[in-house]
Amino acid sequence: MTEKATDVLTDDVQGTGQTWHTLQRVVLPQQSQMDTAALYMDTGSAFGIQLNTTDGSTVGSGRATAGAASDSTKELHVEDVRSRRSTSVRPGERVSFGSYFNAFPASYWRRWTHLREVRLRVRTDGSGVVTVYKSNARGSLQHVQTARVEGETTSTFDLSLQPFGDGGWYWFDIVAGSDSLVLNDADWLAAGDAPERGSITLEITTLNKPDFCLNNLRILAGNPSAIEDVQQILIVDQGTQKVADQPGFEQVAAELGQKLRIIDQDNLGGSGGFARGMYEAVENGSDFALLLDDDVVMEPESIPRLLSFATHCKSPTIVGGHMFDLYNRTVLHTFGEIVNPYRFQPDQPVAEQVLGHDFARANLRHTPWLHRRIDVDYNGWWMCLIPTTVIRDIGLSLPIFIKWDDAEYGLRAKKAGYPTVSMPGAAVWHVSWIDKDDMVGWQAYFHTRNRMVAALLHSPYERGGRVVRESGYSDIKHLVSMQYHTARGRVMAMRDVLKGPDQLHAILATKLPEIRTMAKGYSDAQVQSDPDTFPTPKMDKPPRNGQGFRAPSYTTLVPWAMKTIARQLGSPVSASSRERPQAFIAHQDNKWWRMSQYDSAVVSNAEGTGASWYRRDPREMRALLAEAARLNAEILRRWPALREQYRAALEDITSFESWKKTFESHSAKDQ
Repeated sequence: MTEKATDVLTDDVQGTGQTWHTLQRVVLPQQSQMDTAALYMDTGSAFGIQLNTTDGSTVGSGRATAGAASDSTKELHVEDVRSRRSTSVRPGERVSFGSYFNAFPASYWRRWTHLREVRLRVRTDGSGVVTVYKSNARGSLQHVQTARVEGETTSTFDLSLQPFGDGGWYWFDIVAGSDSLVLNDADWLAAGDAPERGSITLEITTLNKPDFCLNNLRILAGNPSAIEDVQQILIVDQGTQKVADQPGFEQVAAELGQKLRIIDQDNLGGSGGFARGMYEAVENGSDFALLLDDDVVMEPESIPRLLSFATHCKSPTIVGGHMFDLYNRTVLHTFGEIVNPYRFQPDQPVAEQVLGHDFARANLRHTPWLHRRIDVDYNGWWMCLIPTTVIRDIGLSLPIFIKWDDAEYGLRAKKAGYPTVSMPGAAVWHVSWIDKDDMVGWQAYFHTRNRMVAALLHSPYERGGRVVRESGYSDIKHLVSMQYHTARGRVMAMRDVLKGPDQLHAILATKLPEIRTMAKGYSDAQVQSDPDTFPTPKMDKPPRNGQGFRAPSYTTLVPWAMKTIARQLGSPVSASSRERPQAFIAHQDNKWWRMSQYDSAVVSNAEGTGASWYRRDPREMRALLAEAARLNAEILRRWPALREQYRAALEDITSFESWKKTFESHSAKDQ
């Protein structure tokens, strides 16, 4: 089972002549990313979660078992990391590679590829033990095999994928003896020659984030092994602050050489940038388009991992990476998403999933739901590998600027027989949604319109399930919160839905400027960075007789809403509230049921960079409420006809020909 490093190494230590190829390399954090070390390795005992030996249920109750605290009492010594592939283990200590980036997601390989056996190869120097573990879909830890090592040793473990039908991982721990033990490298392998890997066009859509973009180019240039299969690195630059104008660009461009290409085009949103990436990948003969957001920091090893998995899949498969919080780097956004067919909203496939799981607080071994395979409808385009065979078959992105382009594409692919896999062990760090509030402001237009368009295309319900009803609820919430700019954007969105799909390409570059022009007439859309810009708050009479605020209960919601709307429509705004805000409201307190009780308030934004003055306006509310109600009713009434109209147009508006015309109209002729 073991072999000395001084021996002549063949691919098969048994001498049968069997060859093996790499599926996944064990890697360690880059020197500049040591705050992410918990995603690569951890210390502590080898124990996993406790299961009832009778029925297999998790011992303990409540939400805590979904992500209990890690048992590690030892400090993770990041200073012992020797390179991206090697680390040392101190005498008598244990390091586990049962981690997000280094455990092997066996159930995903079992489900989506033909592989039924893998090999773990671990090369060490020193004395100690290497122990292999596995888990099942419930997260129960099981010992597989232990090998004692001495001196320079190569240990191999042949491991079956057969029992991983619903979930489970493989991983290994290293325990040093009386002296330190060095991990030289480790790999997860498969028998036989590697399949044809194919080539990638790696595309980044960027808008005035040249620093992020340049940083990712440096990461790529500094990890040449990660981009061996990348045919072209394509930057679709849609901003006014050009990446090519940044200090240091010429140096990184020289390092990347002929791989790097930049296309300057007008701001066509994320969908326009990503569609360009798909288009160019097909045009240049690449086998895959890898789409990346601009405001990310990538783990470069994710690129060969996504490609390795995709080339082993049974059929053409979209393979995406996960998203971690850029500013709290051990926090995972989501492990996988579906679209709830009735509400037509992003949802979690498994009830036990936790949004914002922190691996520093609860490692892989102690988090049961992470061991269940999560099957998804789509993957966010923060990092997503799409085979060009899929693109040729189902077309490019919808021309919808931002929001719902990735979800709609996943649903379209699924309908055509192409699955999507959100692949553990491949990820980027992205600006968290916590620091954004894109349901309020200019993005509300795109959320509203694009959700309805996607539902018209893919909802299995005769009139879209709850989509229109929830749209009406949202209109009321925004209006009673004095968010008139947002409500006006939603009205614009519904009008455009009713106009049909033929105008989507034509308004791709013009709709955002139109929304920004409209916003100039609303105080709730004007952000001031200095709080002293606003008058000091003054409350003549505290709402609710000074009793504070509570959300209405389910049973009292309807009468509460009717009373609140009546008050906001009929009660005049006092002169005092027009001249001075009644309160300063922190973003986290900006709830519709609280804001509805004010006539005037200054509200901070999600980013913490400024605040806006919300002012109640009965006339504006009356007009917007009536128009929103009329539009929702008309969309509901016309839903069957609109559905047929949008579905009939889908092939044309996502076609190469339609997008080519749009690209030619919004970029230089030589591009």
